[in-house]
Amino acid sequence: MERRNSKPREKEYNETVISVNRVTKVTKGGRHLRFAACVAVGDGKGKVGLGTGKANEVQDAIKKAIGDATNKIIKIDLVEGRTVSHDAIGTSGAARVLIKPAKAGTGIIAGGAVRAILELAGVKDIISKSLGSNTQINTARATIDALKSQKSLEHIAELRGKSKEEILG
Repeated sequence: MERRNSKPREKEYNETVISVNRVTKVTKGGRHLRFAACVAVGDGKGKVGLGTGKANEVQDAIKKAIGDATNKIIKIDLVEGRTVSHDAIGTSGAARVLIKPAKAGTGIIAGGAVRAILELAGVKDIISKSLGSNTQINTARATIDALKSQKSLEHIAELRGKSKEEILG
């Protein structure tokens, strides 16, 4: 019988549980209890993902959410490896999140789900404001939406067929 090299695999991404909700389905047989989890994963170098999972046990729901989040990883370009390139507003449901680049040394000015996602993405200096609804999951999704809309200077130059110097003026 062959033995495989069973070294524990190093985690590719760090994860943060954003919320765990108890969900009840009422049937004629009584109440059916389950758990819904929302988890963010990231490598701290510009990759971040958000996923949800639902199961009868909390741990199983979190595992499913981690799997879902790793499948939905997005890559964002960080300016100088610390902040975003421009202002952006992300939306999800009634939640809106505004993110703005900040000077070096500012830190992450954000709260709750927004802070968790920005930390996992590797953003070090940013200002954010939550507008509208404060639902944890929707605020997290709105943050991901705002990060997705970020375009780097190189990308814009390529789209316009110009050099970076021509765009900067």
